[in-house]
Amino acid sequence: MSDLNQSFLKDLEKVKNPKKAAFFPRFFKTGPGEYGEGDKFLGITVPNQRKIAKQYANKLSLDDLEVLIQSPFHEVRLSCLLVLVLKYKAKGISDLEKQKIVSFYFKNTRYINNWDLVDASADKILGDYFFPKDKTKVLDLKNSKSLWENRIAILSSFDWIRKGQFAETIYLCEFFLTHPHDLIHKATGWMLREIGNRDKKVLIQFLEQNVTKMPRTMLRYAIEKLQDQERKKWLSYKKET
Repeated sequence: MSDLNQSFLKDLEKVKNPKKAAFFPRFFKTGPGEYGEGDKFLGITVPNQRKIAKQYANKLSLDDLEVLIQSPFHEVRLSCLLVLVLKYKAKGISDLEKQKIVSFYFKNTRYINNWDLVDASADKILGDYFFPKDKTKVLDLKNSKSLWENRIAILSSFDWIRKGQFAETIYLCEFFLTHPHDLIHKATGWMLREIGNRDKKVLIQFLEQNVTKMPRTMLRYAIEKLQDQERKKWLSYKKET
């Protein structure tokens, strides 16, 4: 491991908190059979990780990050992704450099293995990069057996929603109607809500076509910003389970 990587890890170690290290495994569901099974924590808050990531963004290379992202510690992997986002957003970065970051991201999705890791990075890197390009490589992640690659697909589309493009998100939400995991129900409902915040008609059309097929969690997230009477109307189509 390089001296720079060791320095990065030492700076993270300095701000670890044993109480949070004991709490985070429960919060991120690391018990047997849970989605984060076996993950390890140092107990470092996200603001502290962002601060350290900013200090190292111009220093760490992709080769350095290749080592760091394989860490067994959750916060090291997240800090690595925060560095990656900062590198991607750096002023004056070329498309070739962005392409290398995107390739790094796809190569290392097995280490982007919890919801916060996905949510902190997917839209900012893959979403932005593929917005003006063929999005097939991102959309194909919907077919993965990996829960996290599925979430990367739908969260990448958050960037496209912000830019007024909804078709791919709608496509993914329809595909994930029968997904077995609650974390995908939450993510798709969240993205539908974001669409509704920008164009309510598109959300309502989706609900009219799919409300009886939607998991209840997806529906609840999607209609969260609607008026009370509207929410009650849509919920009446679903029986409590």
